[in-house]
Amino acid sequence: MDLSTLLATPINPEGVLGVAIGLGLAAAAGFRVFVPLLAAAVAAKAGLLPLAPGFTWLATTPALAALATATMLEVGAYAIPWLDQLLDVMATPAAMLAGMLATASVVVDLPPLLKWTAVVLAGGAAGLTQGATVLTRLKSTTLTGGAANPVVAVFELVGAVVTSLFALFLPVLTLVGVLLGVALVARKMHRVVFGRRGAMAAPGASGGGPPRVPRGP
Repeated sequence: MDLSTLLATPINPEGVLGVAIGLGLAAAAGFRVFVPLLAAAVAAKAGLLPLAPGFTWLATTPALAALATATMLEVGAYAIPWLDQLLDVMATPAAMLAGMLATASVVVDLPPLLKWTAVVLAGGAAGLTQGATVLTRLKSTTLTGGAANPVVAVFELVGAVVTSLFALFLPVLTLVGVLLGVALVARKMHRVVFGRRGAMAAPGASGGGPPRVPRGP
């Protein structure tokens, strides 16, 4: 499909709504990988959420059972200090894949180019959210030796559940919140990464003090 054909193709409002739902679920996947997938599966099983062709398996009983089991295991694992940090290593790519899967499953009536663009953006939104949780847990581990990590895990679980529910029932409002949140997280992570590099590259950062000004004879 060329650009002129794409621009001439009418966009169904349901497709735009599906993108909003998908991006909201993707952001929730950054908190917990399986919670938004389980929420989408339950909503689809109840007839509240239409699924894209090829993703009707998500509303089947075996899929619901598997997602419920995976959700319980994930929630329980994150309640264990130190194990949560090991999970973060695997959870970052898993969250991106889960966000992309959730979006692909709910985006309907959109041209393929727009649909898969939204899917890629969903992976990025999930990755940014997951990156923010990793930094929060790392800071908690540094300051409390991991003692406060279970509290962080509870807040993450609440964030995953609330974001998933908002995505399903208030998708437009959730989309605005996700865009603002992604912008804030990206800005913070940019400061953390490039701020430290700038500080290391600044004069005197190596401990040698300010440069000396040569004196005259």
